[in-house]
Amino acid sequence: MSWLVPFPILVPFLGAGISLIFGSRPWAQRTIAVGALSITLIVAVVLFVAVDQGPIVANVAGWLPPVGIALVVDRLSALMLVISVAVTLAVLVYSTAQRVDESAEGAPVSVFHPTFLILSAGVSNAFLAGDLFNLYVGFEILLFASFVLITLGGTRDRMRAGTIYVVVSLLSSVIFLLALALIYGATGTVNIAHLGERLPELDQGLQTTLHLMLLVAFGIKAAVFPLHAWLPDSYPTAPAPVTAVFAGLLTKVGVYAIIRTEVLLFPGGALNSLLMIVAAVTMVVGILGAVAQDDVKRLLSFTLVSHIGFMIWGVALSSVAGLGAAIFYVAHHITTQTALFLVAGVMEGMSGTTSLTRLGSLLRISPLLAALYLVPAFNLSGIPPMTGFLGKAGLVQASATVGTPLAWTVVAAGLVTSLLTLYAMTRAWNMAFWQEAEDPPEPRRIPGAMLGSAGALVALSLALAVGAGPLMAYTQRAAIDLRARYPYINAVLPEGENPESIYHEPWADSEVAP
Repeated sequence: MSWLVPFPILVPFLGAGISLIFGSRPWAQRTIAVGALSITLIVAVVLFVAVDQGPIVANVAGWLPPVGIALVVDRLSALMLVISVAVTLAVLVYSTAQRVDESAEGAPVSVFHPTFLILSAGVSNAFLAGDLFNLYVGFEILLFASFVLITLGGTRDRMRAGTIYVVVSLLSSVIFLLALALIYGATGTVNIAHLGERLPELDQGLQTTLHLMLLVAFGIKAAVFPLHAWLPDSYPTAPAPVTAVFAGLLTKVGVYAIIRTEVLLFPGGALNSLLMIVAAVTMVVGILGAVAQDDVKRLLSFTLVSHIGFMIWGVALSSVAGLGAAIFYVAHHITTQTALFLVAGVMEGMSGTTSLTRLGSLLRISPLLAALYLVPAFNLSGIPPMTGFLGKAGLVQASATVGTPLAWTVVAAGLVTSLLTLYAMTRAWNMAFWQEAEDPPEPRRIPGAMLGSAGALVALSLALAVGAGPLMAYTQRAAIDLRARYPYINAVLPEGENPESIYHEPWADSEVAP
């Protein structure tokens, strides 16, 4: 199966190149883009099934690690790959119905589909990267593509938001690149598996410095407090499909990088207390910002920041149960948050605004749209038996097992955040759908494919709840492998250089952390 591993990167890149040739034929670009992502999704599903037997490694050009570039699929990256490609495909179908490639203001946008495919390739590259420099390359591909998409149309607001986004992203990239240089200078390698061997041998002070630099770089990407202020001002100005895919995926690439490095490179949990504090403050500050908003997109942007805290919470617990719950929550949040932003786009397309003070009466106009908003809103709030509730219940249970005062403080912050999320989301639903607008805008006709794409993601989030048992078992197995470290390291490094006994921990094969 190793020959399949590069396909989630190569197919979107190839599709982007072919799509550019048909710049004057939007229908051809749409067909190529949908076809490329459909093929990528099929490959991702095949890898998802195959990797349950163990990590799969592709050595680019046949050069063995740690010298060569390795692309690695384990349970964590396979799950992220499947969810991300499925969501990206749904957003792409939504964009074809909205005709983003034809209707943006002020600038030719024949580059929309090629750039969208490059974005997908960058996300896949980040998830599959077996070395830190290739992960950096994935981030830079994302930066290039996302800047084009966030400024699509060249309007003043979008250029301003794009400038903020690029400046912050470049700052993150510079910090990451400096950390890479220091890591290579100290260890002589950037291969993640090889670093899993060598970083623990460094002086503790140097380890902590490198650890903090990577956390800051990835924390900016993930928009954790206090590195989050750029996000609510950047995302809402972009077209609805762009905002949706950004909200669903880009911050999760940062979370994925935090999970990968925290567990594999810095397994001692030296900064777990700091991460718990960051998680709690991110949850509370983000949701307080959401409660104060009167625009749907800005409200959702603040809830996005807030719920990143739940994922960091699981990582900070440094246990199989906590890590498994965090991975489950990532899968839940990608689908749910993207669905909400797509629904917000439909609301904007139907009424011409996302301002809650101007919206109203949408329940009478479109009961289906009201339901499509309410289901993921309840899911995000953690109403049982949806995935949001199951993920939060797993985090609470893992914190109870840890039992420290700080762990219980994070539990309290999570419960407060969930209640305030429910308040903010139901308040928005009441203002937009239930109340009568004083000056209601004339409703516009919305293409069925836009509602269909949003509905497909809502259905996917419900399907994850129905299949929560097998999915949670999968995420627990992923957490066990991550905490054990040796399955990843042994799969990547040449045989004989890393005997399993060095990395095997006695409890690693059990389903429950000690």
